[in-house]
Amino acid sequence: MASAGEYLSQMDISEEEKDKLVAEAIRYIIFKTHQSSGCPIKREELTQLVTKNYRNRGLPAVVIDEAKKKLSSIFGYELRELQRTRLSSTGQAHSSQQNVADAKSYVLISKLPADIYRRYVEDVNTAHMTGFTFVVVSIVHLAGGKIPEESLWHHLRRMGLSESDENHPVLGNIKHAAELVVQQRYLQKVKVNAPEGNITFYELAERAIDGPVSEKIKEYVAQIVNTNVTAADS
Repeated sequence: MASAGEYLSQMDISEEEKDKLVAEAIRYIIFKTHQSSGCPIKREELTQLVTKNYRNRGLPAVVIDEAKKKLSSIFGYELRELQRTRLSSTGQAHSSQQNVADAKSYVLISKLPADIYRRYVEDVNTAHMTGFTFVVVSIVHLAGGKIPEESLWHHLRRMGLSESDENHPVLGNIKHAAELVVQQRYLQKVKVNAPEGNITFYELAERAIDGPVSEKIKEYVAQIVNTNVTAADS
């Protein structure tokens, strides 16, 4: 079995060069995550970063794997891989088996306990967007994972969040805030042909289907239901 040094030698790259690529990848991931408000980073972006000066096809996988380990051990982040969901002809969401590498993307997930993260890491300037995302995703979850656009806005308007509001005191442009939830891959917008014309639906996307997020939503919904039941009984 070849050693790590021999493996890199076969790729015509030194350990020092590999470490430099890993550091560049980590910098890119952290700054891009902050700059794009947590939107997923495409694997293609990291591949282009690595292959800018190196042509070995196996090198991006080595660099990304090493970056994952260092992000975890040094920064306390999990670089989680997402598989983009696509719609079949029947309208059912599924993972595409074609161009899988192109569809892959990554997001940074903190491994810190929730209370520690809130106290020392969470940006108070973005906490409101986290709350908005959680509410929107919960509405879609309660609708069975898919809801017409007009129905979603109907529920949000009942909470004082109108799609026509461009100057909300906390969220600013409400429509832009909803679009950011799509860009962050918590939801995806799908147009469906219907007798009355095209209807736009919001569906749960890969980040909302992700295990930990899905469990938090279920817990949140269960708490609301239990609270309402208790209030009705009292």
